[in-house]
Amino acid sequence: MNAHVPTVAEVERIAALDDPAIRNLQITQCYHELALAVAQRTGGGANWCAFATWASKQAGQTIRKEDFARVLENIVKPAPVAMQAVPDVVASAQALGSPQSDAQIQGAVNEMLNPLAAVERASLAVGRGNRKVFEEIGREFARFAAECLNDTIYDEAKIARFCDGLRPGEPPHGQQLLRQAFTRCYRALFEPDAKTRAELLLLANLEIGLHEQTRLQPEIAAAMDAAIVDPRSFRGQLINVLFPRRGWLTRARLFLARLSGRRSLLDRALDALLAEAKRLAHGVITEYMMTLEMPGGARLRLGADVPGTFPPALQQITLPDLLALLARYDPTPDSPHESGARDWARLPDRLHYIADLFRCYHERAALFDPPFSAEQVAAFKVGRLPQGRL
Repeated sequence: MNAHVPTVAEVERIAALDDPAIRNLQITQCYHELALAVAQRTGGGANWCAFATWASKQAGQTIRKEDFARVLENIVKPAPVAMQAVPDVVASAQALGSPQSDAQIQGAVNEMLNPLAAVERASLAVGRGNRKVFEEIGREFARFAAECLNDTIYDEAKIARFCDGLRPGEPPHGQQLLRQAFTRCYRALFEPDAKTRAELLLLANLEIGLHEQTRLQPEIAAAMDAAIVDPRSFRGQLINVLFPRRGWLTRARLFLARLSGRRSLLDRALDALLAEAKRLAHGVITEYMMTLEMPGGARLRLGADVPGTFPPALQQITLPDLLALLARYDPTPDSPHESGARDWARLPDRLHYIADLFRCYHERAALFDPPFSAEQVAAFKVGRLPQGRL
């Protein structure tokens, strides 16, 4: 087992790295090292860092733009040509005097819905979220490892002092959930009963997950909406293309018509085009981002039920605080049935899925597998992007 335990200074150094791809790789490895350090004291049950390792590794694919460009380009870019809205845009624009041909208008629409720009926006949003969580929660796990993990007897004053370093109040600004979670983790270090220890760790994982997901809401929403163009900007730019010599005059005429309650055929065609583009883009990004590759090559579709069953220690929950938390976020108690998230941008959908994922996978030893080879780790720890599949 890896003996290296990351320090607070190491976490801060990694979080400060400018290169998002190298930073993500080092974040993922650091989570793995922290997960091992905590597991050495708590036993085989998964801790939050074990799940964070694989979530961060998955985020790295979007940060490095792997496959994302191909998926978006194959589905979003050709789609407008086939949509009825584009011929309607062509016909209404030409009826208003546009000199552009059918092919020119279709090409302009495709270019302005540029999927490669969406790739960049999604990559930046996921990179921000990856750093945001790590520099907060990763840092606290490193601090917990340094200050509390080596205790041989339960010291209530020690964990109270640790929690004093966390802000009171609810997320996104307060850290009350982290205070509760690290108190549970500390109790688990000394809990002799395996079932109670499993429930304490699950409760801590869920409290950290709730804090994390609340904090990440802006970044997740931005990533999910990465392919959605600004309607006003799209409309103005396209009209300039459609009417290169008098776009301003056409925009003025359309604006005055809307003020008087009359919408032109071109307005309606553009609205339909943008609505369909938004639907397609959101579906593609949801499908792409709602996949989590777990150790061993298993690929979880976050829109489908969590596969598997709850381990024996967690089939029946007895810890009152854990029962109360599950009652709030798991509408199908004691079963992963209907756990798939309909819309990953919605916090309740994510929390339902995460609650069942943490519970089903609590005893999966593979969560502690190395996420990278030793050669890859050696490369990215000195700032080089490794060879091979990451």
